[in-house]
Amino acid sequence: MSTTVTDEQIQALAATAKPYSLAILQWGPERTMDGAGAIELEHQRRMVSLRADGVIAVLCPVGSDTVAGVAIMTVSAEEAAEIMAGDPCVRAGMMRCEVHPCHGFPGDALPA
Repeated sequence: MSTTVTDEQIQALAATAKPYSLAILQWGPERTMDGAGAIELEHQRRMVSLRADGVIAVLCPVGSDTVAGVAIMTVSAEEAAEIMAGDPCVRAGMMRCEVHPCHGFPGDALPA
């Protein structure tokens, strides 16, 4: 660590925290079912649409045999779970989703 952070800086940052939800998508047993490609394309279209609508603040597909992706969502954990239950890949059993409440700091972003 090269940056020194004071207790006051930590407290000031903590005061700006806002509630978000973390959705973790994992591959399920039906990942390679017949028609999986078309279902996954609809999943991708839906996730990008939710991002464009501001429901997903950060969308990160994951290149893994177990984890499909993560999303930081701007809605409550309950609403995020309901939204993700309607996902085409989740409904088809290609993915399963865990949703956890979390906190983040407005203005944080991925580097360009």
